[in-house]
Amino acid sequence: MRNKELVEALIERNCKISCAESCTGGLLASSIVEVPAASQVFDMSFVTYANEAKVQLVEVSEETIETYGVVSEEVARQMAVGCAKIANSDIGVGISGIAGPTGATETKPIGMVCFGFYIQGNLYSSTKYFGNIGRTKVREASVNYAIEEVLKELKSV
Repeated sequence: MRNKELVEALIERNCKISCAESCTGGLLASSIVEVPAASQVFDMSFVTYANEAKVQLVEVSEETIETYGVVSEEVARQMAVGCAKIANSDIGVGISGIAGPTGATETKPIGMVCFGFYIQGNLYSSTKYFGNIGRTKVREASVNYAIEEVLKELKSV
């Protein structure tokens, strides 16, 4: 995990980060605050496991959940924007997925995780299929992917 590198890159660019996490349950936020200097770049985060929490805390639209499903790039993007707005941060990361061992559907298998990234005004999303590698490994892989993506974007600006 490159959490220390992420915190250092955020400090260097004078950026704050926030997270809205579902299947990772705060693991991304936890990995950030493991780094001693995290308080310079991190004020708050949201564990929005339930649909209602996504709607109430990070302004995900009920209509978006109904239309696309809670595990979707559309929801992950709204989570990213919502947490950044509420936390007044430069970067928001939204994560929603199916860590398993249950919860899969025909079109959304175990290990499917959707990510939303709101980075200094730019919004994009992606979906990763980590496979049925176990709940803990899906969550860890999701956090590692999110950190890598934010680092990649920070290095390109």
